[in-house]
Amino acid sequence: MNGYERIKAALNGEKPDKTPIMLHNFMMAAKEFGVTMEQYRNDPKIIANCFIDSVERYKFDGVLIDIDTVTLAGAVTVPIDFPVDEPARSNKGSIQSMDDVKNLKLVKVEDYKYIQIWLEAVRLLKEYFKDEIYVRGNCDQAPFSLASMMRNAQNWMLDLMMAEENQIFELLEYAADTSSQFIKLMAQTGVDMVSNGDSPAGPEMISPEMYEKFALPYEKKMADTAHEFGLPYGLHICGDTESILSSMLKTGADMIELDYKADVKKIYEIYHDKVTLFGNIDPSGVLALGTPELVRQKTIELLEIYSGSNRFVLNSGCALPAITPSENIKVMIKTAREFYK
Repeated sequence: MNGYERIKAALNGEKPDKTPIMLHNFMMAAKEFGVTMEQYRNDPKIIANCFIDSVERYKFDGVLIDIDTVTLAGAVTVPIDFPVDEPARSNKGSIQSMDDVKNLKLVKVEDYKYIQIWLEAVRLLKEYFKDEIYVRGNCDQAPFSLASMMRNAQNWMLDLMMAEENQIFELLEYAADTSSQFIKLMAQTGVDMVSNGDSPAGPEMISPEMYEKFALPYEKKMADTAHEFGLPYGLHICGDTESILSSMLKTGADMIELDYKADVKKIYEIYHDKVTLFGNIDPSGVLALGTPELVRQKTIELLEIYSGSNRFVLNSGCALPAITPSENIKVMIKTAREFYK
């Protein structure tokens, strides 16, 4: 099997010949290729070359194309900072009051520069890898997360408790239209699967009941949109998600990517025959700062737990820091390749 075939098998619950591997490594890939984040985010050819170099360096099976976690926010006029050596970020919302939601005008996200750069990078990579390496086009933020950025996270948490529900749902519908536009555009690149992040919807920020009410229905809309184009859909939520693992199944996602804080034994119990797990080794404490022996140990622990399921792709639990040592990634991959049962 090649990389594309391994990850496709894992998503279909079929047995691959080796442990499939896909890394969330855009910051590390840029650093190893010798470019700043500013250079990376502004040139689709540089983005593509970073991932081509990374695949040639480590021989993993799939690439996750990510740029920043605030691109959709920028498309809807949220103020964005663009550091030279770090991913873009936003600390301020664009909506001062929930009363302003009714005045929001729908945007065409394709008009935003960084959306076009992202899409072109995915097109270039799919053209290069064809059906040899699996290409996952991340589509930035799911609706709940995007709404949080538009209001600013602190204000959004207060809104969920104090604002009129019709205003909350109106903003979520607006965000859903924006997020789904990106998925539809990404589908036209020839990409193999799409995904969203929705970390503010996790239990470390809101209750499981609030997740079911305000986040899950819109995650399901994104999964449905992907499926309309015949594409698998992936959902990422950071933190300890144990209390919403069963709820996340209701999204219809084909893949769920989870943080190392989530108990992998619980994940296996609920997911092993229902949905594919991407994850979930600690990207900072183990892969970036740990010794090669610790990486080997944690990789084996994870693979042992998931050895009874075909629905597994090895990954870090979240984005790898740029400073992650190459040796640690090589140890993780070597351990996984030699382990397969």
